[in-house]
Amino acid sequence: GTKDNNQAKEQKEEKKLKIVDLSSNTRPYAVMINNHPSARQNHAGLQDAYLIYEMIVEGGMTRYMAVFKDKDTAKIGSVRSSRHYFLDYVLENDAIFVHYGHSPQALSDIKSLKINNINGMYDAKGFFRDTSLHRAYEHTAFTSMDRINKLIKSKKYRNTTEEQLLKYSPIKMEYKTENKKEANIVEIVYSSYQTTKYVYDPENMNYKMFMGGKEHTDLITKKQYTVKNIITYQVQNSSIQSDRKGRQDLYNVGNGEGYYVSNGEAIKIKWSKKDRASKTIYTLEDGSELKVNDGNTWIHIQPKGKKLNIS
Repeated sequence: GTKDNNQAKEQKEEKKLKIVDLSSNTRPYAVMINNHPSARQNHAGLQDAYLIYEMIVEGGMTRYMAVFKDKDTAKIGSVRSSRHYFLDYVLENDAIFVHYGHSPQALSDIKSLKINNINGMYDAKGFFRDTSLHRAYEHTAFTSMDRINKLIKSKKYRNTTEEQLLKYSPIKMEYKTENKKEANIVEIVYSSYQTTKYVYDPENMNYKMFMGGKEHTDLITKKQYTVKNIITYQVQNSSIQSDRKGRQDLYNVGNGEGYYVSNGEAIKIKWSKKDRASKTIYTLEDGSELKVNDGNTWIHIQPKGKKLNIS
């Protein structure tokens, strides 16, 4: 009777996914974030992103691409310029791309791949400067959801999508694989400049984030960033020969192995990406699709041969 129906309904509502609204078809926004060591203290709004990528750029530095959906974050940044291989991850999320400037390779690819983008070089209204930070000027550009939304309206970009990169489980995933290992500390080395480190917090069942040996905190909230799911795998990179600035190429189309880390455990996974625009598919070792826990995810695409420590 009605009682049973209500109970079933309550159970269903109770198990609703929190990290993204699966019934929403809003297109996500992917924002290029500066991770220069002297700009790291400027990270703002990243806890609101449901998905963030970290990849190597020139000079042993890394940059992030933070993906947001249905948020009203008032300060996101600091925003930096695009590199061409980040576009592959804009495409796999069917996202609108927000960046301040570009490499020559990224600019030509944005045009040829017809990426809907907001670029600080041309779309000044999308950004504001915070010069109170006493950092180099290039580290002071920020954006907000409100500004992005207004620009998307005026540019008449498509604002709906059916795409969703990851499969989520509203209930805690228990993987029965043989190869599970304890993951209380995760250290992902990108270069002598950059190590991303996580320490598991069993009470809150998430990972506290460290950058360059320091707590990685938000400029506004002053809180340390926490992460529910970590996906990490390695791909080959090399310097572009004709590029005097040492910009990189990333050989990220293909397949390989990596790890999924959540709730204090790491399991081996496989990844494959058919072409630039295709979604990266993550599976367990037996080929079944990976489902991640309800929470934010950082995807770390680490240079091949660099140290990964899970203990």
